Amino acid sequence: MYYGYVRVSTKEQNEDRQLIAMREYGVRRKNIYVDKQSGKDFERTNYKRLIKRLKAGDVMIVKSIDRLGRNYSEIIEEWRKITQIKKADIVVIDMPLLDTTKNKDMFGTFISDLVLQILSFVAENERVNIRQRQAEGIAAAKAKGVKFGRPIVYKAEDYIELYERFKRKEISQKEAMAIMGVCESTYYRVINEIKEMDRKGELGKVYKNPW
Repeated sequence: MYYGYVRVSTKEQNEDRQLIAMREYGVRRKNIYVDKQSGKDFERTNYKRLIKRLKAGDVMIVKSIDRLGRNYSEIIEEWRKITQIKKADIVVIDMPLLDTTKNKDMFGTFISDLVLQILSFVAENERVNIRQRQAEGIAAAKAKGVKFGRPIVYKAEDYIELYERFKRKEISQKEAMAIMGVCESTYYRVINEIKEMDRKGELGKVYKNPW
């Protein structure tokens, strides 16, 4: 029996490319198992169902080697589980050398295992390099003053007292903007919201922050 396994890292990603590859290989749609979640761990419902269903002589097909795991040790372990414990075969579409249905003699097995270990190491090493480049990029951006994280939400009701001080001419518009610590567009958005509340007579119903 031929089975296909497809994984995309998030629900927003599209699995069509992998599904097309499975169909071109001849795998029936009902035998294709799909997971839409990160491969960071192996809490993958359909992957577990597929592994449980595999029997000796079955063939599991994946588009690329990283569908089996996200690091060197996980890929090797899953490969061992499928080929040695389950006694099933694996075909990696993107890497013809990783096809245990062919060359089942000792030399063929040696070549497959060797290629697997090299590719798994390269894949993990690339992920490490990507994380390092991301960390370096973030550090460089922070050094230039770029701020990360969620933007601050400026709510009109938090600045009613400030608005009233401005109305009483205790502070200027420039001083009010400096106290808020916002850009001009944000300042006018907040003030216009407060003015609208004032027009409707709603200011007295809202909590006033002391300044």
